[in-house]
Amino acid sequence: MTLIIGIVACSSEGAALCYRTICAEGAALLGPHAHPEVLLHSVSFSRYAECLESQDWAGVGALMLDSANRLAQSGCDFLICPDNTIHQALPLIEHRSPLPWLHIAKIVADEASRRGFQRMGLTGTRWLVAGDVYPDALVPVGIEFVRPSDEERDEINRIIMDELVYGVFKPESVACFQRVITRMKNDGCDAVVLGCTEIPLIINDSNSPLPTLDSTRLLARAALHQAVGGGETSSFSTIAR
Repeated sequence: MTLIIGIVACSSEGAALCYRTICAEGAALLGPHAHPEVLLHSVSFSRYAECLESQDWAGVGALMLDSANRLAQSGCDFLICPDNTIHQALPLIEHRSPLPWLHIAKIVADEASRRGFQRMGLTGTRWLVAGDVYPDALVPVGIEFVRPSDEERDEINRIIMDELVYGVFKPESVACFQRVITRMKNDGCDAVVLGCTEIPLIINDSNSPLPTLDSTRLLARAALHQAVGGGETSSFSTIAR
């Protein structure tokens, strides 16, 4: 019997890619057309955006906890959030969470360590790359990191918030990411974290100057294996009930 996955959605594009990955790759573990049961709850993305703009992390956490409670009441066994940025609020609410969460940055850090990467470039929203979500996951496993410059950060954030979350994909935005990743490569990085769940919609190993760690699909695969295997994992942020 497989566990039920609860998706705490933030932006639609990232949540949809995560959901599609779970469903598409479930067949390899469970048989043709099969995947674990998945429930998703989404408040309006505008409510998250308002909290982010005002740096209201308590407000972000309250939205996450509301989704967590609804998914728990609906029968989910554990939770994932396909949004890197709002993981910054997870420590504020994890002790009150009705279910355990798979932590996206811990999953990425585990994969980076497994593949032997030593210095990661960070990409994502301006809140994510300025925060501690990835440093807190990478440093304990001995991996260094490089943040975007202020100018790079602002342009990446604009592309994410004004284009990618709306499903708008422009060649010039791909080129922007490629320039940033090339700069990180020249700064000694051996891989890059796609630390926004929409970035994999335009950047991947085929067009990136560095190997990519696709946070969206890595989270989906971890959730898939957790649902099928049902065991404990070091990537759980909490096992509170």
